[in-house]
Amino acid sequence: MKCLLIASESAEVLFHWADHEFQQNVQKQYGASQEDGQGLPAFEDSISTLFAPIIISCITMVDRLCDSYTSFTTENHHVYVLHQFDECLYIAVNGDGEEGEADLRRKIYVVKKMTDVLFGMVTLSSNLLRKELRPQDTEQRARLWKRLQSLLETYSHLRDNDQSFLVEAVERLIHPTLCEQCIEFLERRLVQQLNSSGERAGEEVMHAFILVHTKLLAFYSSRNASTLSTSDLLVLIIIAQNMYPSNTDSDDPNPEDVESTSGSGPEHFYTPEPSPPDRDSGSLGDKPERGSTPVFEFVDPDVQMAEDSLQTLEVPPPDPSTPCRVFLEVSLKDGLYPMMPHSMYCLPLWPGITLVLLTKIPTSAVAMSVYTFLEAFTKLEKRLSEGQEGSAATRGQRTIHEVRSKLDKFIKALGPSEIQSGQLQKDWTEFKNLAFTRGGPGFSRLLIPSCKKMKTQLCGVYRQCFLLESGPSNVAQRLSPGLQERAQTMVQEKLMDWKDFLLVKSKRNITMVSYLEDFPGLIHFICVDRSSGQMIAPSLNLTERNTSELGKGPLAQFIKRKVWTLVNTTRRYLQKGYSTVTFRDGDFYFCYFLWFENETGFKLEAGDLPVLSDDSAPIGMLAWDYYRKLLRYYSKSHQGEVVKCYELLTVHLGVIPAEIILQHCRQLASKLWEPSRNPLL
Repeated sequence: MKCLLIASESAEVLFHWADHEFQQNVQKQYGASQEDGQGLPAFEDSISTLFAPIIISCITMVDRLCDSYTSFTTENHHVYVLHQFDECLYIAVNGDGEEGEADLRRKIYVVKKMTDVLFGMVTLSSNLLRKELRPQDTEQRARLWKRLQSLLETYSHLRDNDQSFLVEAVERLIHPTLCEQCIEFLERRLVQQLNSSGERAGEEVMHAFILVHTKLLAFYSSRNASTLSTSDLLVLIIIAQNMYPSNTDSDDPNPEDVESTSGSGPEHFYTPEPSPPDRDSGSLGDKPERGSTPVFEFVDPDVQMAEDSLQTLEVPPPDPSTPCRVFLEVSLKDGLYPMMPHSMYCLPLWPGITLVLLTKIPTSAVAMSVYTFLEAFTKLEKRLSEGQEGSAATRGQRTIHEVRSKLDKFIKALGPSEIQSGQLQKDWTEFKNLAFTRGGPGFSRLLIPSCKKMKTQLCGVYRQCFLLESGPSNVAQRLSPGLQERAQTMVQEKLMDWKDFLLVKSKRNITMVSYLEDFPGLIHFICVDRSSGQMIAPSLNLTERNTSELGKGPLAQFIKRKVWTLVNTTRRYLQKGYSTVTFRDGDFYFCYFLWFENETGFKLEAGDLPVLSDDSAPIGMLAWDYYRKLLRYYSKSHQGEVVKCYELLTVHLGVIPAEIILQHCRQLASKLWEPSRNPLL
């Protein structure tokens, strides 16, 4: 019984996802109200009717009281969590008790992060975001909603089964020699050849990395590239997993059965050429087989399911050689630029192993200019709303006076052929007449509507350049299929002798056996370097076909549930400002530590951590980088030092004395990040 909905202030559904149980419940509820002989209403109509009172109530409270509720529980124990981003209301629901308020709030923020990565600065304009999330073309809407629904399902699966997404940090394969060789290969051969090729259509490869399932084998960034944030990297891994899901049941991790993992999978998985629609996704997961043409599927009217037309409409899959447009954070010397356009190429090497390329597109400078102007108008609007008028409203960096000439040149460079630039020129002229003309209102509150218009027009230019298929950045600007194929072949040849080992290694990256002698009684641990966004933990792969060091069956699943519960518990304490948590639960003893170190490894005094409200953004690095803000907060008292943040979670047998457990934790923390054990980046 799960559902997530995005709605506009007018109660229009912009996106929805619901599991089968929730759909059945809605169909049963609204089907009973239909008169005899009438068909069931479409699911989208039903869900819109169901949530309309909640949406209207929430919007009304914001308008009248400047406040609203963030969550509530109904009499039948259904939990609703609401959060408004600008003019879009996100609602997450759970009715089976599997998710609490914190889980639903995290899911909302993750979906918001995904929309930021997929739509960029268009999310800053509610009207334009509505056009993107709910296109008028039914087939386009079906394709978009299915993609968002699939991404949400992929994230939920990873969060429930993958430790790296549980703690929201990247896990690297621990094999320093192979990692070093692969990074050197990516730098000196692959990226260099791609960027020197004439078939790249002006694109430049900025980042290249190899994934084995969700684990990072090697990562390389070109010298002029910005650092890829952990938040963006985690979203990219979700996108890659969504395109080429890992079938963990069929990938047997046992070393003696390694032969069976190498050649499994149909031939079309290995080729970079576009697969026909009727063959696509045949072995890439449990997704239904798609037809080659759009079809509508109907059943007998008397037993017709209340399925939305968007769910019954089948659309052909996209060309696999077509890159995915993503918008990522870029940090340069002159500042931070969020949501800059990149092209993402996912090239499958073998089932479970993927090469990902991130390229900078030729027109990315337009996005940087748009962000600079948006930032200036946003600051001006905020100051005018606060009552600062005249010269007080234009103080600070990137003021309107500074961007005035730059914006004139920018509009001129766009040219009159751009439809959006014509409207931008008109609104900019109106703004200048109000702000700079003698006798005009000047910088007063009367300028706020004009600021809003300028922001909308700038977002429109951004949308036309980077999201519309007819935009200038979408005309034959991508790595050629032949160049993609050569890149794929090069990496396959490099890893041919390693592929079976890598598939096994991804299941047994770190084993507890190597730690039991030094730490008797230790059952499991997770150590996270929050400064680099990396984590280390023994593998927890529990499927029907394989077993872990914890055994197989109820005991292993029990330990896994304890680990997931421990992480959720420690987040609640961290939210209240606690950096250390220890407690006994039955036969087990749990510990959690968060601490800071300087560059030399000297432990710094923890101090007081900030206390967050219950409805604050979730703690993590995926949807909202809590740890980046925590490091910034802590560094204020350690000026001139490079501060690093670490976390350690341990599970011990309860019979081990507490003083021995604490000693284990200190020794384990120092051992895990030794240079010989720390994988190369």
